[in-house]
Amino acid sequence: MQLTKYEEDMYNGEYGEGKAECMEILVSLGKIYNAEKMVPITSAQVSGVSYKTIGDAGLDFVVDLGKKADVELETMLNPAGVDIENWKELGFSEEFTKKQIDIIKGYESIGVMSTCTCTPYLIGNTPLLHEHVAWSESSAVCYVNSVIGAKSNREGGPSALLAAIVGRTPYYGNHITDNRKADMIFDVDYDFTTEAEIGALGYYVGQIVNDKNPYFRLNSNPGRNNLKTLGAALASSGAVSIYHVENVTPEAEFAKNHETFNETEVINIDSEIIKESLDGLSTTDKIPDLVCLGCPHASISEIQKVATLVKGKKLKKDLWICTSQAIKAISKQCGYLDIIEAAGGKIVSDTCMVVAPVEELDYEVIGVNSAKAANYVPNMCKLDVVYDTVENLIKLIS
Repeated sequence: MQLTKYEEDMYNGEYGEGKAECMEILVSLGKIYNAEKMVPITSAQVSGVSYKTIGDAGLDFVVDLGKKADVELETMLNPAGVDIENWKELGFSEEFTKKQIDIIKGYESIGVMSTCTCTPYLIGNTPLLHEHVAWSESSAVCYVNSVIGAKSNREGGPSALLAAIVGRTPYYGNHITDNRKADMIFDVDYDFTTEAEIGALGYYVGQIVNDKNPYFRLNSNPGRNNLKTLGAALASSGAVSIYHVENVTPEAEFAKNHETFNETEVINIDSEIIKESLDGLSTTDKIPDLVCLGCPHASISEIQKVATLVKGKKLKKDLWICTSQAIKAISKQCGYLDIIEAAGGKIVSDTCMVVAPVEELDYEVIGVNSAKAANYVPNMCKLDVVYDTVENLIKLIS
């Protein structure tokens, strides 16, 4: 790898032991992927935050690194394992919460922002077109590459953190423009009306393409919230890190004009495939004990929709809408929080149903409108899921 003078100095310890260790690991990673150089980044997003997923070993790693170095650019965290402010009300244990707080404090000691969200682009960490970043949450990586048009590989939590400390990441994969071309084309003959349907499309396609780059021809623009849902589903059932939607996403024209586009395999998708995918995402037909929305974290418009649906109702089962603290604060200012709480629901911040220890609570069936959550919850939480639209899920528990 060719390093600049500054990068060589970091590698050789001129800027401290911590940065030297980070550079050594990142250079080794770059060599594995035949990266010719490092590339400067403008932001980072770090997964590996929940105590449920990283345990004491992850906590020790963060604390040890915090003694040696600090991040040098905007860095946000992925969702934690609990809502730090309302953990007791939600039923989480004090033992787990203390460990979770220690992890967040460890990240804070390095200079990482303590907000925990899988949608950093909704709360200010929004790169410009073609900027290089180091993000690690799979749905966020898919969104930043596809919808925003910035450039990130699907980083591991540690590599994203190391990149944040040195301000560099190896130049390979999605950072190289030619690697962002379409590998498979999907002609979709279906008029989408719900987020559950677009999630079902993503879940189906992700299983087919694995880590390739799909290109979609849709009947209409699905909108930002549904693009978020689509990417999350693609990244969870497959390993997709970038997709294109004709006439919608910023690099679709580049993908369409690439010399290999006309030779790319085309797959047709119709209503029968969407219906089969929808049906296959539920593991039970029981009434949910808990409806959990916001995977990826809910936007303010999605919370507004929930508030409209539950206004004046008294819910018979629990309802959580997962989002960031920032979006929760906006929800309160807009009056949505009061409406949702009056109905018996809760806006839960900085965590989600996938990385929280919900299996330790008194729930057996979770209702979700997220294909990503429907894919992960049965394995990570050992609970059944009902997959449906937000409207139908609210009806089930009203």
